[in-house]
Amino acid sequence: MKNNFSYKLKLIIEFLLIYIVYLILSKLPFFLVSNLGGLIFKLIGPKTKIQNIVKKNLLQVFPNTELTFLSKESQKNWFKIGKTFFELFILPKIINTKNRILIEGKENIKNIVENSEKVIFIGIHQSNWEILLPTIDKMGIPVAGIYRHINNPYINNLILKIRKKCIYSKKSFYTPKGKKSAKAIIEGIKNDTSIVLLIDQKDSAGEEVPFFNFPAKTQTGFIKISKKYNLKIVPVQNIRNNNDTFTLKFHKPINQISNEISDINAMKNIHSIIEGWIKTNPSDWFLQHNRFS
Repeated sequence: MKNNFSYKLKLIIEFLLIYIVYLILSKLPFFLVSNLGGLIFKLIGPKTKIQNIVKKNLLQVFPNTELTFLSKESQKNWFKIGKTFFELFILPKIINTKNRILIEGKENIKNIVENSEKVIFIGIHQSNWEILLPTIDKMGIPVAGIYRHINNPYINNLILKIRKKCIYSKKSFYTPKGKKSAKAIIEGIKNDTSIVLLIDQKDSAGEEVPFFNFPAKTQTGFIKISKKYNLKIVPVQNIRNNNDTFTLKFHKPINQISNEISDINAMKNIHSIIEGWIKTNPSDWFLQHNRFS
């Protein structure tokens, strides 16, 4: 009983600390919040064990690179990841600020918007990935997204509340990763709701698919959904610009994947697309994730 009380008290204290930070940051301008997060992460990140994962991932992407490049890119990466994490606290401010998020490739989804098609949008943990779902929702496309549940339920509810403030369509929603999300996503599709997925992280239950020439456990469930429900797949590149704006670039849709093409071969083609994004902007990618273990 005592242990349960101590554990709950620990969760509450953690939440109160995060909530105080949230209250302070939510009152500050975007530039200050973003750069404060960047500076803190840039100062602390390289001194943690996670720095080894960052370097390992960079070596996987650029196997013949020099140490000076690794050091420079890892420093830039920690700064950008810090910006992204702090920006979560002011996500509604980012979504609602005019010209903060720029859109490219509107012609590639023109028919999707005009015909109210339901599709699968795919992105990666790049730039500020939190802007993807609410921006698509703001464009008039109802969309569902999966998020990773935070162990502290109080902090999890706070973050979810911030995310929900950014969506307008009654059909758009977030669902926690797991069995519940699979059911919610299928129900959403039947209710004419599109899906947005971040497909670059390791899925221990997934299939091994080459990723930067390394067999990596990969989620392929969305390909099965694409085949079953005749859904196009739309790759969306996420770019952090130097002037503290973001660009979401909608690429040409991948039309329904034939049942004659294996999920692994289909995923190989998709991996080749996102590998190009990562090579172009390596410091924008979430290098702190142990993708290649």
